[in-house]
Amino acid sequence: MENSRITVTSPLLPNLDEFYGLLKQIWNSKWITNNGSFHKQLEKELAEYLKVPFVSLFTNGTLPLLTALQAMRITGEVITTPYSFVATTHSIWWNGCKPVFVDVDPATGNMDPEKIEAAITPRTTAIMPVHVYGQPCDTKRIKEIADRYGLKVIYDAAHAFGVQVNGESVLNEGDMSTLSFHATKVYNTIEGGAMVMHDEATKKRIDYLKNFGFAGETTVVGPGINSKVDEMRAAYGILNLRQVDAAIEARHQVAVRYREALRNVEGVTFFDDIEGVKHNYAYFPIFIDEAKYGMSRDDLYVKMKSVGVLGRRYFYPLISEFSTYRGLESANPENLPNAHKMANSVICLPMHHQLSDDDVSRILELVVKK
Repeated sequence: MENSRITVTSPLLPNLDEFYGLLKQIWNSKWITNNGSFHKQLEKELAEYLKVPFVSLFTNGTLPLLTALQAMRITGEVITTPYSFVATTHSIWWNGCKPVFVDVDPATGNMDPEKIEAAITPRTTAIMPVHVYGQPCDTKRIKEIADRYGLKVIYDAAHAFGVQVNGESVLNEGDMSTLSFHATKVYNTIEGGAMVMHDEATKKRIDYLKNFGFAGETTVVGPGINSKVDEMRAAYGILNLRQVDAAIEARHQVAVRYREALRNVEGVTFFDDIEGVKHNYAYFPIFIDEAKYGMSRDDLYVKMKSVGVLGRRYFYPLISEFSTYRGLESANPENLPNAHKMANSVICLPMHHQLSDDDVSRILELVVKK
């Protein structure tokens, strides 16, 4: 249909008959939450798939950020990026810490390591970078800085499911990494998330904290929270894990077509694959230079939307522009020129495993023919 809607994303859904089979097992067991068999199975399978030592499942992608800061007793100031989803900074605020924004590298959209040291004060205790769009941060440089100043590093890896650098999972970087399994992500459990940690003792502590702090029937070891995953979503996640590679490859093919068609369009830029990186093609952001393209980003966004092609201005506006954070000294636009330029020029084209060749052609025609 000519004017059928093309959404910016589409959820990866398990086979309904297979899911029903697992639901029958759950119904028969009458064990629907609290570390059931499917929950344990999914944690094990995810750790193997992601090439990480330990995974702890959460009920969404924000709670592992909150819990990571709690588990490492982070206080004072946390250096982070304004170019992300608001949950990154909200998690810092909810822990009673002060977010300190630094600018991004325009080549990746990630926190610029060269801007970190100038933002460090005696009150700084941690760095929270984001692998934006699944593009891996300069983890080596960030580690050098963190080690020099005795800082913790928590990676918001919400976009980085399955991303590897030279065969090693990017999720093994830092003190902890967190993931989102929201319905819009490459891999989803409807709502969900996870934390990746390096050792069994830390996993045990995290597992206590996500279950109110209980270490036994009558023992509470800390002020925990309830962020457990139920058996239904764990079963859903087990089935989705079996088909996520095919979905990522389908996304890859869409990215190939986008790049071929847009490579020589004046005023449009995008990210290419990075050598040595196994990408997950979570998003396909393009950046519009209005003077060269002949149309503003917002005009293109409206044009696409008017014919049912739903792009997304992701991330716009910057977190530092929201009223909650606008008053921070580090939120001054003069401090964040690259982040502002990206936020004001970005539009993410539709990217998911169900885009047909005709869908991609229709999207490209809108972008290429101004």
